[in-house]
Amino acid sequence: MALSTSSVLSSSTLPVETGKNPAVRRSAGFHPSIWGDHFLSYTEDPKKLDAWSKRAEVLKEEVRRILINAKGSLEELDLLDAIQRLGVKYHFEKDIEEALHHLYVAETHASTDDLHYVSLRFRLLRQQGYNVSADVFRKFKDERGNFKASLSTDARGLLSLYEAAFLSIRGDDILDEAITFTKEQLKSAMTHDDAPLAKQIAHALEVPTHKRIQRLENIRYLTIYQEEKGRNDVLLELAKLDFNILQELHKKELRDLTKWWKDTDVAGKLPFIRDRLVECYYWILGVYYEPEYSRARIFSTKMTMMVSVIDDIYDVYATEDELQLFTDAIYRWDLEGLDLLPQFLKDCFLVLYDTVKELEDELEPEGKSYRGYYVKDAMKVLARDYFVEHKWYNRNTVPSVEEYLRVSCISVAVHMANVHCCAGMGDVMTKEAFEWLKSEPKVVMDASLIGRLLDDMQSTEFEQKRGHVASAVQCYMNEYGVTYNEACEKLHEMAALAWKDVNQACLKPTVFPLPVFMPAINLARVAEVIYLRGDGYTHSGGETKVNITLMLVNPISV
Repeated sequence: MALSTSSVLSSSTLPVETGKNPAVRRSAGFHPSIWGDHFLSYTEDPKKLDAWSKRAEVLKEEVRRILINAKGSLEELDLLDAIQRLGVKYHFEKDIEEALHHLYVAETHASTDDLHYVSLRFRLLRQQGYNVSADVFRKFKDERGNFKASLSTDARGLLSLYEAAFLSIRGDDILDEAITFTKEQLKSAMTHDDAPLAKQIAHALEVPTHKRIQRLENIRYLTIYQEEKGRNDVLLELAKLDFNILQELHKKELRDLTKWWKDTDVAGKLPFIRDRLVECYYWILGVYYEPEYSRARIFSTKMTMMVSVIDDIYDVYATEDELQLFTDAIYRWDLEGLDLLPQFLKDCFLVLYDTVKELEDELEPEGKSYRGYYVKDAMKVLARDYFVEHKWYNRNTVPSVEEYLRVSCISVAVHMANVHCCAGMGDVMTKEAFEWLKSEPKVVMDASLIGRLLDDMQSTEFEQKRGHVASAVQCYMNEYGVTYNEACEKLHEMAALAWKDVNQACLKPTVFPLPVFMPAINLARVAEVIYLRGDGYTHSGGETKVNITLMLVNPISV
């Protein structure tokens, strides 16, 4: 997860006494917490929740009957898609898997010339891990090898093809061509008379659905789906109720997390940090929102907040001598020798230590306390590379692109976040899966690369005015002698290739069940959204605040 801090570093410095010599520290202009104690006031309404839950159970059975009755029809695909895009997929995992397996084996609808259904079938199957061939789209090309001009009148089909094309893997050249073709056609179709479709087109052209935060997309799709003429009202009601039920759980979790954060008093003791607890929860909610991940969300939010604090310590405040001591303390991971640390580093380490210990104690009765080892190991690797970057900055070092990415794809913290997101999960996370994560597997590092490049391309110019280690953009410009725009174009290409490799890793057979991969993939999706218009984590008062309000403040009218 990209938590670049220095986009708001001030050029001013503060002398601080450390031992015999005053330390010169950079100051930061991070804005205070937007949310404060907002979620502390949350109170549950058991009667309301009970009524919602009972109604939802009835609706789930109705949706299941509708799915059975639609089996084998073209409408089944639209229903399967809507169930997933409305956020209620987790209630129908077995039903969806059976339906899509049948679709894959029987090759139902494979012969149709309807662009929408061919594209939708392809996307749904690839999302589920089926390695269907992109050759199914060759029927939509003319004798010269171009997509047929007649497709320009099929706005719905073009949108479906565009969305499907972002599940491409290396070698799917026809899907690369499809993106270029559909982009131009869809821009012209944005004035379409079908208002819900026009909204979807505008939204997809900004960032395709495959690369967006799923929970946020559930809300947006709800507003579109209820305007569609062919909507299923039973499914729509279920989606609204389910969203509200889960939002109550999420508010409760945030209430408890806010209390924890206040009790630590980290923000009070370390006033130079970004106070972003709610934004950290929003980040983790982008990884998993389902009720079964409640424990994992709470622990991961705590760890994400502490990683953010530590990032600020390395990037903004501490001196190199202090960071050597702090890095050593993280490597030892014990309470011995803490007196060597300045008080602010001691305070930080104790909260980090206690957070991991609390998880280990909770997992002990389940025989899973070993997971704490992997969290600590990932934290050590992260601290190591934070320290490398700090020394690069101090020495005005501009590393090669390869060397920079080797370090910065760790310091972007996606690997760290992937480990702590998995630490609170269920039995799908085996010791073997954690060993695999420890090895920094390609799919996780591809997701890290996406996060790093998106962060750097958004923040480079602003960061460098205030002092920061060279970014990927600057390293590329320095090594290859190209302009800023040329460097960004190349980095965009690298990110696009990384997405292809992420998609490939999710195709069956996978080395582990898909839920093991999903945290890394969803962290890349969060990066796509949070760095869409700048650094939406550090500067969280704009679109990030709007998104949090949608997800965690406003219920949906049923």
